[in-house]
Amino acid sequence: MSRIILASASPRRRELLTQIGLKFDIMPSHIEEVLRGESPAENVMGLAADKAGDIYEQLKASGEGDALVIGADTVVALEDKVLGKPKDETDALQMLRFLQGQTHQVYTGVCIMTEGKTMTFYGKTDVTMYLADDEQIMDYIRSGEPMDKAGSYAIQGLGTIFVKEIHGDYNNVVGLPVAEVWQHLNSDAVTRRIAKENKE
Repeated sequence: MSRIILASASPRRRELLTQIGLKFDIMPSHIEEVLRGESPAENVMGLAADKAGDIYEQLKASGEGDALVIGADTVVALEDKVLGKPKDETDALQMLRFLQGQTHQVYTGVCIMTEGKTMTFYGKTDVTMYLADDEQIMDYIRSGEPMDKAGSYAIQGLGTIFVKEIHGDYNNVVGLPVAEVWQHLNSDAVTRRIAKENKE
């Protein structure tokens, strides 16, 4: 039976895949993240493909070439500026100041890779933020939550206090457009078989 591998250490992505009843193992990719492409969508799809490819090649080298690997990456974008994870608290403060009162986009790229089949796609969600002052922002930063989040906030955590409204897939903002992942898995005979074999 082919295994499903999540090439990410993100607990949010793990929870979302578990939510749809998939059985999977976790093998985070530790490759250097290099942005390439002319748009946020191209950037996240490229990073997702790099991560999935890294783990798939490792599995293939160890004789597990029939595995199915899911790679993903998320960025926040506003006015053509791409925001990844903050380097430190000062960087987080700058990001959150930049987003206040604005509508930005969250892009999550996904790559599903197995023998002879690669599917790469992305989800996009518009998020509008409330205005907040520096004291509110710093209180949030001191919680530690923003430090490993694209755009320096977690919509599913304390960061929800800044979110006025969203248009699009909430789960995409959390870190994985999981319904779209399921639709792609079921769009092809090979990936549909593997998903069925690994369903709880």
